[in-house]
Amino acid sequence: MILPDGYSDVPQGKIAAVVTHLEMTARPPRRDDPPGAWGLRRVEQPALDWYRELYRRVGDEWLWFSRTRLDDARLAAVIRPPGIEVYALVVDGCDEGLLELDFRAPGNCELVYFGVTAKFIGTGAARFLMNRALEQAWRSGVQRVWVHTCTFDHPSAVAFYQRSGFRPFRRQIEVADDPRLDGSAPRDAARHVPVIT
Repeated sequence: MILPDGYSDVPQGKIAAVVTHLEMTARPPRRDDPPGAWGLRRVEQPALDWYRELYRRVGDEWLWFSRTRLDDARLAAVIRPPGIEVYALVVDGCDEGLLELDFRAPGNCELVYFGVTAKFIGTGAARFLMNRALEQAWRSGVQRVWVHTCTFDHPSAVAFYQRSGFRPFRRQIEVADDPRLDGSAPRDAARHVPVIT
């Protein structure tokens, strides 16, 4: 369905975001790491409680909710199959960022989730994590790396991805139940997106 020009009502209890898809089809030049004691740790067969806790700490403010609505069996089926890789950004022994890569489509790598906890936004941690993400993504046989972000995300997200070498190629509208109304996200999350009931 193509949305008509002009305004379209979003039903009460729903949220709507503009989603921007970005891609790169060649490995970009390597960018220098920012100063900082950052580390990256691959998490083989992630524990579900660990994953949910980090996912929430990174994503609650940006209304990441799709994984919070999954029961244990469905979440394990999403984050543990062959071709999915989960990494943590480590700072002073604590996990402070999440990177999830999907290599299941031949020749492609999707940055499914990418983000750092609030206290590390603007510190260089995201640049370090992106540098590692691109190192992991551009392996033999990969011809395209892609990611999507939306208007619920940090206001600098699209510009950050573009500085990293991605170019926008698609835009969509996503409408979903507001996760703050069913407990999938804290009621006070994402104050930049009003709750309308």
